[in-house]
Amino acid sequence: MGSWSIWHWLVVLVVVALIFGTKKLRNVGEDLGSAIKSFRKGMQDGDAQGQLKADPPAPGQPGPNPTAPGESKSERADS
Repeated sequence: MGSWSIWHWLVVLVVVALIFGTKKLRNVGEDLGSAIKSFRKGMQDGDAQGQLKADPPAPGQPGPNPTAPGESKSERADS
């Protein structure tokens, strides 16, 4: 049969519109668009922050500090 022509796609679009209705298809399109926008924003925010917290430290660099912020090593030994 070969590849689908524009007429095949138009028939499929009409059948889908008849089955689901245009309002539901519009809502799906809006949801998909907002999901793509938030994904792009998250990707840009991730690039701006540099290394993510879940990433392991690079080889040769020290790991995370075992003490909590604001807690000294002597306070940790007391507990």
